[in-house]
Amino acid sequence: MLHLVPVRSRDARAMVAMWHRHHQPPVGQIFAVGVADDDGVLHGVAIVGRPVARMYDTGQTLEVTRVAVDGSKNACSMLYAAAWRAASALGYTRLITYTQVGESGSSLRAAGWRVIAQRSAHPGWDRPSRPRTALGTEHMPRTLWEAS
Repeated sequence: MLHLVPVRSRDARAMVAMWHRHHQPPVGQIFAVGVADDDGVLHGVAIVGRPVARMYDTGQTLEVTRVAVDGSKNACSMLYAAAWRAASALGYTRLITYTQVGESGSSLRAAGWRVIAQRSAHPGWDRPSRPRTALGTEHMPRTLWEAS
């Protein structure tokens, strides 16, 4: 049986590095939450931070920047639901996240989230004025979700 647990930033980042399919741990965060079994073994984490897109960084919006689990059933939906409850309790009025093409979003739907936009593939973040290293997630259409 899984239950929610607090998670330190360094532990959440380590779990993302170990379990996430296509992203490295994010640089920053506002908070993290985990799911563990009755023996205290961590089975998943969610990291919530400021929105990556600056137009969403209003001071009232947060973004689930990473969710990483070891495959435990219902862990993702528990984490998405807990992230919204925690963000709401902290006074935030909006929580968003993205999925990549090919990801069903079933955990988000189970947690009560809804699709608000489809985003076309982005060419990447590299610009002449601020070079960036390609991470392998460029040129990937995404779906924008919002907690409700």
